[in-house]
Amino acid sequence: MTVQRTAASEPGYSLEHAVTTSCDREPIHRPDAIQPYGLLLIADSTTLTIIGGAGDIEGRLAPDWLGRPLPAILEVPTSRFHDEKHPSLSDLRVPGLKGETFSVLRHDQDTHILIELEPVEPHNLLTWDIFGEIDRTADRFERCPDTASVCRQGATIFQRLTGFDRVLVYRFMEDGTGRVVGESRNDAFPSLMNHHFPASDIPAQARALYLRNRIRVIPDITYEAAPIRPPEAGLAGLNLSDVQLRSVSPIHLQYMANMGVRASASVSLVVDGALWGLVACHNATPRRLSEDVRAACRTLAGVMSRQLRNKEELVTYQERLRLRNATEFVTSHFDVRHPIESNLRSFMGELQSLFSCNGFAVISGETITATGVLPDSENLHKLHDWLRMGTNGGIFTSAMLAKDYPPAADWPERSAGILAITLPFRTPMCLIWSRVEIIQTIEWAGNPHKGDEDDDGVLRLRTSFKTWEQTIRGHSLRWTNEQKQAARRLRRVLIADYQTQQLRELNATLAATLEERENLLRQKDFLIREVNHRVQNSLQMVASFLKLQARSAANEETTTALTEAQHRIAAIGLVHRRLYRDEHFGVVDLGRYLEELMEELCSSLGEDWHEQLHLALFPIMISADRAINIGLVLTELVINASKYAYDGKAGPLHVGLGQTSDRLILTVSDQGECTPQLKGTGFGTRMMNAVVSSLAGTLTYTTLNPGLEAVMTLPLDSVLPTEADASTEAALSQIPYPYP
Repeated sequence: MTVQRTAASEPGYSLEHAVTTSCDREPIHRPDAIQPYGLLLIADSTTLTIIGGAGDIEGRLAPDWLGRPLPAILEVPTSRFHDEKHPSLSDLRVPGLKGETFSVLRHDQDTHILIELEPVEPHNLLTWDIFGEIDRTADRFERCPDTASVCRQGATIFQRLTGFDRVLVYRFMEDGTGRVVGESRNDAFPSLMNHHFPASDIPAQARALYLRNRIRVIPDITYEAAPIRPPEAGLAGLNLSDVQLRSVSPIHLQYMANMGVRASASVSLVVDGALWGLVACHNATPRRLSEDVRAACRTLAGVMSRQLRNKEELVTYQERLRLRNATEFVTSHFDVRHPIESNLRSFMGELQSLFSCNGFAVISGETITATGVLPDSENLHKLHDWLRMGTNGGIFTSAMLAKDYPPAADWPERSAGILAITLPFRTPMCLIWSRVEIIQTIEWAGNPHKGDEDDDGVLRLRTSFKTWEQTIRGHSLRWTNEQKQAARRLRRVLIADYQTQQLRELNATLAATLEERENLLRQKDFLIREVNHRVQNSLQMVASFLKLQARSAANEETTTALTEAQHRIAAIGLVHRRLYRDEHFGVVDLGRYLEELMEELCSSLGEDWHEQLHLALFPIMISADRAINIGLVLTELVINASKYAYDGKAGPLHVGLGQTSDRLILTVSDQGECTPQLKGTGFGTRMMNAVVSSLAGTLTYTTLNPGLEAVMTLPLDSVLPTEADASTEAALSQIPYPYP
C-alpha cells in the first residue's frame, strides 16, 4: 500500500510522525493534499488567477492551467464569480481531456477561491427515483417504534442506496465512545452489531469535521495523495475543512486497512445541531460514491436525524409525564396535619416506585426507615453525613458510587448507584434511592487498549478488530435527565410543604400570642377606663368646689381668680376625655423567559420584527442566573443579526431551544448577508465568549448561504441549579463571532 501525505517539506503529516502524536493534535483539516480521483484549483479571489492546485490537472483538464484566469479554465463568464445571489457553481459541467466530465464545487476562503472538480458518473439517479426513495424511507422511519428500529432500518436503506458491503449506524455515547446500534451487511465483513469503539478512534477534531462536512468519501484507501503545488505558491497549511476531496489522515487510512476496508463513506447524523452519530459504509474493494448518490444520502440522513429526534423526544416526554403524575399523586395525598417526616414514612412504597431502584431509605437525624436492598444502618448514616457536606443543589446522582464515595466499593452488591435528595430541615433529612451493581459484559471491536500510547510515547494502532469482551463492575443503571429533573421538582415540593407546615405552626403560635395580647389589652383598657373614671370624678369635684367657693367669695378679685381656676380644671378634663376617647393608644422556565425576552427585543427593535420572528422553544427549568446569562448571549446574537444581516431592518429570524441527551442547545439563524471572514473583537463578542465559557459550553457558527446559524451548546449540569462557576477570563481566547 502506498500512502503519501504531503511534500517532504511537511514531514509532520506522514504516518511515521502521526503515530507518535496524539490523534487529537493531528491537523487533519490542513493535509496540503487531496485524494487523486478529483482535481483542486486555487485562485486569487480578487484577480481570479489560478495560483495553485492539486491532482493531474495537466493530463485531465488543461496543460497550461497555472497562472491562467479561472473563468477561462472553467469556460464560464467572469460575472459568475461575483454573483452574490448565486455564488454556487454546482450547476456547471466542465469537459476534461480524457473524455471526462467534471462537476464543480466552490469554496470561498479568506483571499482564495477553492474549486473542486470531480468526475461525473455516466448513470445518475433520476429525480423522481430520489424523491420516491425519500418518501418510502420517511414512511418506514415513521412506523418505527423507537430509535433502535430507526437505526436498523437506516442501515438497510443506506446499504441498498450505496451498494457498500457493510453499513453501520454508529452512535456517540456520553463519554465520547461509540457503539454500533444498526447494521446491514453481506458476507464480505463480520458483524460489529452492538460493538463498542473507544473515543480515541474518532478524536474531537474529526467529530468537528463530521459536523461541518455531512458526508465524506474515500473511494480507495491505497491512493497516493496529490499534494498542493507549486510549493513556492505559499499555500502550505491551507484550510481544507470544506473540501470534499481533502486527503485523509494516514492514521485513519491505516486504521481502515487494519479493518480490511478498501473503500469507505461516512454520513453524519446531526440532531439539534449536535453530532448524534454516523452512518459508516465499508467496502472490501474500491468503490466510488457518485455525486447524486451522495446528495440522496445527505437528504436521507436529514430525514433519519429528524426521526431520531422525534423518537427520543417521545420517550423523554412520556417519562417526564409519568414522573410528574407520580410525584403529584404522592405529594397531593400528604396529610397537612402531620409532619413531613411522618408523611414520607407513610408513603414509602409510592416514593420507592417513583424511580426504579432496589432499595429506598428515609433518614432523619438518627432514625432510618428503609425498604429493599440497602447498605447497613451505620453505612447509611455515614453516607448521609457525606451527602450533607455538599451536593449539587440538594440532589446527588451517581451510577458508580464508589468513584465519588470510595467506602461504597465495599458493598456494590447492596448499592452501586444512588439518587439522593437532601432536605435542609431543622432536623436534616435525606431520601435515598439505591441501585445494586449490574455486572456488564461489553463487546469491543478489538482490544481498545491496543491503541494506547506505550511507555515510549508512541501511539500503537490496533491491528485486530476481533470481538474483545470486557467485564464492567461497580456500575448501576444510569439515572436519566428526566429522573434528575423529577428529583429536583420533588425536592422543591417537599421544601415548600415543609415551609408551609412551619408557617402553619408559626401562625398557630402567633394566633395564641395575639389572643393573649388581646386579653392583656382588654384588661389594660378596663384598668385605664377605671382610672380615668376616678380621675374624671376627682376633676369634676375640684371644679364644683371652685365654683362654690367663687359664689361665696366677697372680693370680686378672688371670685375672678376662682372662676379662672375652674375653667382651667374644666379644660384639663376636656383634654382628658378626648385622650380617653381616642382609640389609638399605642427556579426558571427558560423557554418562557426567552419568549418574553424576544417580545421585549422585538418591541425595542421595531414592530416589523414581530412578523419575522419564528420561535421553537423547549420548556426546561434552570437556575435563574444561568437563564440571565443565556438571555445575554441571545440578546447579543439577535442585535448582531439585526445590525449585520439585515442592516437594521426586519428580516426572518429563527430562534430554537432544545435538549438532546445531556445537553442544552440554543440556535439562532437568519437569512441575511453573512461575512464569516470578519473576526469580531468588540466587547459584545468578548462578553459572549466569556459567558459561554462560564457555562462550560460551546458557540459555533455555520454559513447557510444565505444567512448565518449560531449554535450554543451547553451541558445540562452547567445550567441546572448549582454553585457559582469559576472565572470566565479564559473565554476571551475562544473563536470570535463572524460579525464585527
